[in-house]
Amino acid sequence: MASYLELKAQAEKLLQQAEEIRKQEVATVVAEIKAKIAQYGITARDLGFATAAAGKKGTTEGAVAKFRGPNGESWSGMGRQPQWLKDALANGRKKEDFAI
Repeated sequence: MASYLELKAQAEKLLQQAEEIRKQEVATVVAEIKAKIAQYGITARDLGFATAAAGKKGTTEGAVAKFRGPNGESWSGMGRQPQWLKDALANGRKKEDFAI
């Protein structure tokens, strides 16, 4: 009959083997998934991994315009002020003059 220490060593060896096989299988699955993503042009948003807020981080895309410039430009009031507004403010105009 095997001793406790022998069985424990066998169990540890089996756990190591199982982990190695798991890593190999995961690598294979990841490679297959990447190939399908490239083949079909799938995005994180298609998979439900990207939220609407994360997709627009750092941009004002989709924001409602709150200000309209003299030549029809628009600005949502978020992010950096556009140059047309900076120029108008430098010439004595107020931001509220361009409110929609």
